[in-house]
Amino acid sequence: METDAPVPVQKDTLIIFDTTLRDGEQSPGATLNMDEKLEIARQLSRLGVDVCEAGFPIASPGDFEAVRRIAEEVGPLTEGRKSGQPMTIAGLARAREQDIKRAYEAVKAAPRHRIHTFLATSDIHLKHKLKIDREECIEQVVAAVSYAKTLCDDIEFSPEDAGRSDPEFLTVVLGEAIKAGATTLNIPDTVGYTTPEEFGWLIGYLIKNTPGAEKAIWSTHCHNDLGLATSNTLAGVANGARQVEVTINGIGERAGNTSLEEVVMAIATRPQQFPVTTNIDTTQITRASRMVSAYTGIPIQPNKAIVGANAFAHEAGIHQDGMLKHHSTYEIMRPETVGLAASSLVLGKHSGRHAFKVRLEELGYGDLSQEELNQAFDRFKRIADKKKVVTDADLEAIITDEIYQPPEFWKLQYVHVTCGDHTRSTATISLIDPNGAELEDAAIGTGPVDAVYKAINRIVGEPNTLTEFVVKAVTEGIDSLGEVTIRIQPHNGGASSRTNPQTGAERTRTFSGHGASTDIVVASARAYMSALNKMLAAREEQSAVIGQASR
Repeated sequence: METDAPVPVQKDTLIIFDTTLRDGEQSPGATLNMDEKLEIARQLSRLGVDVCEAGFPIASPGDFEAVRRIAEEVGPLTEGRKSGQPMTIAGLARAREQDIKRAYEAVKAAPRHRIHTFLATSDIHLKHKLKIDREECIEQVVAAVSYAKTLCDDIEFSPEDAGRSDPEFLTVVLGEAIKAGATTLNIPDTVGYTTPEEFGWLIGYLIKNTPGAEKAIWSTHCHNDLGLATSNTLAGVANGARQVEVTINGIGERAGNTSLEEVVMAIATRPQQFPVTTNIDTTQITRASRMVSAYTGIPIQPNKAIVGANAFAHEAGIHQDGMLKHHSTYEIMRPETVGLAASSLVLGKHSGRHAFKVRLEELGYGDLSQEELNQAFDRFKRIADKKKVVTDADLEAIITDEIYQPPEFWKLQYVHVTCGDHTRSTATISLIDPNGAELEDAAIGTGPVDAVYKAINRIVGEPNTLTEFVVKAVTEGIDSLGEVTIRIQPHNGGASSRTNPQTGAERTRTFSGHGASTDIVVASARAYMSALNKMLAAREEQSAVIGQASR
């Protein structure tokens, strides 16, 4: 008997190219040290990312060393990856021989490695930035890709500002790049200028009209200046792109990049709309999101799609009524699919270590070391003495505050504050210095946090400017944990500045700090110490790398 059962459609695997550690780290304030980059890279591997653009090796000795260590330590990992293949480690390079060689030296230790080189092709960039004509542009592209091909087989080329380039000229440039050995052609909407209809058309046009187009994988790289990055990326996929360049939480230059979680979950939620699938383990999305937010100090807006605090919250009465009857009335995806599982255990001050460990494993933190687990459990017990019930959100905050912190050059011992509307705010601080000695001091401020920061500054002696201070509650209720995120800019040079190799512009580095406590003054002190330690770690890391290079 014949049936009308649909025939399964074979779908292409969409390559997820994550540039959180390169383009994402170019966000103002998103300064990451080497250990933080390694941790994020490991999480990207667990997530199932196919290609990790680990950095811009020519930018500085520190950037080179971070990419090299990621290639050596994270590049070989295959555990838990759906593809069964290790993550490709890529390094970005301008279309210059010294950049390309430096990128190769950084990534070559990875079993799968890639050189990603770029050159602008829009008339705006050719005239005003590069000061070359179209013929010289083609010559430089061919020379760069040809040289890169002598070093490794996997070569990606990007025509910067492709969204504002002449499409016909692009077909010539890209055709020559293919002939020179490029295996991936990435089409950047560098300034977030195009609309989905335009960008989708451009991808389709280039694939149809570029000589040798079938020999390369076509890729998208969209910025979010008009809020269209995800839409443009999906339009590119619908028109033949089989790689997408994305970042966790959509961080990046200016308004950011295409968000990994939005693209992946759009494809997972609406499979009938896209002829592709991915290798991403979506249950790792929330952990990756929170890790990147904690390390970069960039908070996630509450209404951010997929990973925002309100993404699965329902407050309107009619919505709540529908949800009580069936979740599909107002949810198009389950929170569990992105790693937000409902708590099956109620944890409190009488809960034991085993229950605590099991709950962390359910939340995706099964890979903590015994030392990290003990550290988190001790903090949990202290918080449980102050709160009747410790929620999953509290546990996430504990992990973020205890585990995702920089090395402690200075350690906070205690904070004592006196304040009120008829008294001057006074803070007494005790710190352990890098040599293990305990130092105390006190200060008066315009408020308790100002007094705390002044007292810390008197002890540590590291002049800086506080540029941002954000406080939020982790959960509802008067006993909620408070989370504080701050940014500081040091007054001295050295590790406090950074050059952007694309523009040559130097910008002052900003260091973020994160702290959590049931007392927001204590959380503020922890956040400030976190930022100071991160600043000191960056200075020491830079000195060590420069010293190693000089030898």
